[in-house]
Amino acid sequence: MAQGKILLQPGTLWTSVKEQTEHALQYGALLSIPTEFEFVEQDNVRFLVRILSNLNRKKAAKEKQKKQSATSGQEFNPFLPYEKDLFVADISDTHVCIFNKFNVVDYHLLIITRDFEEQESLLTLEDFTAMWACLADFDGLAFYNSGKTAGASQRHKHLQLVPLPLAPSGPQIPIEALLTAAQFQNSNTIPKLPFVHAFTPLDPHWVQSPFAGAQATEQLYRTLLDAVGLDARQLGAYNLLATREWMLIIPRSQEHFQSISVNSLGFAGALLVRNAAEMEILKAQGPMTILKNVAVSKL
Repeated sequence: MAQGKILLQPGTLWTSVKEQTEHALQYGALLSIPTEFEFVEQDNVRFLVRILSNLNRKKAAKEKQKKQSATSGQEFNPFLPYEKDLFVADISDTHVCIFNKFNVVDYHLLIITRDFEEQESLLTLEDFTAMWACLADFDGLAFYNSGKTAGASQRHKHLQLVPLPLAPSGPQIPIEALLTAAQFQNSNTIPKLPFVHAFTPLDPHWVQSPFAGAQATEQLYRTLLDAVGLDARQLGAYNLLATREWMLIIPRSQEHFQSISVNSLGFAGALLVRNAAEMEILKAQGPMTILKNVAVSKL
């Protein structure tokens, strides 16, 4: 991406998010899924666990997508074209920002490529430029589910962005205390995480220059991939999480623990269950144990 191709004007994203939320709700494009939540503690981490109250909207939409795919003979892609009423902002000549249609968190954004790219493909300089352009005006957690095994529900390449804090009380991100300890030790691993991962600090000043931030972040990203044994030419499934201050990569071995699906947010300490039975499984096993099972265990 040549310099000058960022279309998002500094200081405008958060205003657009609030204005377009009203529009998307008014026109029925944004179908929020209500949840209740409680905290479940394990290994000194207070995990935020949301339980879905109503999945009927999403089930109906999935059935509609299946019928459309069967009729057309092609896999349905909700991002090409995306719903105009879900539009938030143009980010760059390669990326656009839209709402997550079935959000469980308010102001949940998707950073999607304008042209089709596979969700398992390597993150690029353009992806990280779009991420930093958004983080400049949206203090949030960006994440990437690389492939179905990592919790991705769509094949079209998309980063996601949710506002901080994730929980109504306590640290901004439930695993924050573990990350802070690692930063003080100047280590690229977090001692208390019982699975393969790699971690690096980021410079929050990069929000002032998304291009420079993207170049530095792409290099760090490739270093982290190498550290966890992922080959950039033939990537396996992994989750990536990033804020203005740090980035974390976790390779994945499976999508589910029993019936509980886990994506990147689980590794931030925010899990989602569909019903009371799954909540009981989570409490019986422990959320950190579940993460260990869907990640790659340390040797």
